[in-house]
Amino acid sequence: MALPLRHELKFYISRAQYEVLSRTLKGALHLDPNAVKNGGSYHIRSLYFDTVFDDAYYDKIDGVKNRDKYRIRIYNLSAKEIFLECKTKVGSMISKRSVKISRDLAEQIIATDPSGLENTQSGLLRDVYREMRTRLLHPVVIVDYEREAYLHPAEEVRITFDMKLRSGLNSIDLFNPEIPTVPVLDHEEIILEIKYNRLLPPYIADLISFACPEAVQSAISKYTICRRYEEKEC
Repeated sequence: MALPLRHELKFYISRAQYEVLSRTLKGALHLDPNAVKNGGSYHIRSLYFDTVFDDAYYDKIDGVKNRDKYRIRIYNLSAKEIFLECKTKVGSMISKRSVKISRDLAEQIIATDPSGLENTQSGLLRDVYREMRTRLLHPVVIVDYEREAYLHPAEEVRITFDMKLRSGLNSIDLFNPEIPTVPVLDHEEIILEIKYNRLLPPYIADLISFACPEAVQSAISKYTICRRYEEKEC
């Protein structure tokens, strides 16, 4: 089955630009239900995986057009809901597959034990099994940040502000809320992400252009930023 592909635009914006655009979007779009439940934003922690040759890392740096990234993700430092995900880049488009997994299975995958995954009904878990067996897929870095998200039904628009990006330096202890994390951006920039299906509705594009007229689209990868920071600190 073909993956559903979406556009994804990313920008670094300042705190002042965020304040203007956030206030504007509050009046035009819907706040993500997860943010509503948590006072306007929520915490995301992802444990990213890579191969023995760091293919995901170097493919991003080299600008390889078609690539995959695997991660296990939790929200608000809670293990109540755990998601295994694969984010796929196809040219300029993206797609994401996600499956909810148990704490036991998450711990097994983090321990790089693929036993039993070959018989799963999930195509994503079978892909993880293959990657672990053939390319030694293993956990490499924790990525933490806070997210504020807005939704609009037209073209399934999703606009997010990712703030306070931090790396769980030298730790893969995903479920430990006490692990030390360190900020990885020099100026506390905020990452603006805009996702949509075919066409960004013009009035939404106008809102963004008005609030952030000088924002320049960038090839931002939170995973790569945190890996580079680790290399710098080691």
